[in-house]
Amino acid sequence: MTNANLPVANCVLVLEDEPILRMLAMEIVEDAGFVGIEATTAEEAINILESRNDIFVVFADVNIPGTLDGLALANAIRDRWPPVEIIITSGQTRPQQRDLPARAVFIPKPYQVSKLTQTLRDFL
Repeated sequence: MTNANLPVANCVLVLEDEPILRMLAMEIVEDAGFVGIEATTAEEAINILESRNDIFVVFADVNIPGTLDGLALANAIRDRWPPVEIIITSGQTRPQQRDLPARAVFIPKPYQVSKLTQTLRDFL
């Protein structure tokens, strides 16, 4: 799906280790008119960010396998890729705003499709 109103950097990196939840998030992202890219670990997400310049949002679960959790990854993204917007999600924990990097948004699971879609569009 293409949308003439979207900038060139219209990719959303979805970081979720649960396959069904990742599929759901990808469907929401793509139905909203964005290109979704999947990752299952912070390390994989960092590799993708290092190799692409078209990602404008990272949508990451707090609880992911690997050496970094979603919050640590979000902070690393803010330091290394300041223009990238960040959406943090979790069904198990609710981080305080002070724990999130600047401009990051928290959306709890289960996702409200309208809230996630509007947040993505607001980032444009």
